Amino acid sequence: MTDEAEDIRRVLAICFRGETELDALDIERILSLDMGWLKPDEAETCVQALIKAGWLTGGQENLSPVNDFSASSTPLGWFPRPQRLVNPIAFVQGTSESIETKPVDAQPVESTTKPIAELKQASDDPRAGTTRRLLKYIARTSGLEAEEVQRRATRKQRALVHVTGWMALALVARDQGVDMESVIQALS
Repeated sequence: MTDEAEDIRRVLAICFRGETELDALDIERILSLDMGWLKPDEAETCVQALIKAGWLTGGQENLSPVNDFSASSTPLGWFPRPQRLVNPIAFVQGTSESIETKPVDAQPVESTTKPIAELKQASDDPRAGTTRRLLKYIARTSGLEAEEVQRRATRKQRALVHVTGWMALALVARDQGVDMESVIQALS
């Protein structure tokens, strides 16, 4: 099995965990907001490309994977290459394996991922791209797990409503006693 096919199998296993059918919008939300693998417009392109490539079947309101991919194991820290999702290889029925033919034509989309899934980002904010690095720095410096730092930042963002992701992370860093000069440098 090719790496491209394995990426798609893992993504579908994660998206459909505990579900047999999902709405196209739910899959887009999982890919972009929940997992942070794609931008929302890339996620829309991805879902349509997966349908066209034969990985997903059904209507827009009741999509399901063509096979049961729940046995696909996902290593800790794994994430798919966005280009493999936006331009997936075609699924070939048979041995439940996919054969790499040629990528299905999809509109080319810039393949950068949103750094943190639950944190909202302003699209025009130049500091939005630094949130992943800042998250790791705060986790390393404060001794907290990265998931805990992200959870705290998400809570601050929900409570303060108009706060961007990087600002919520900066507030968490301040709460943890992290040197704010280093945080400011990380945001530059």
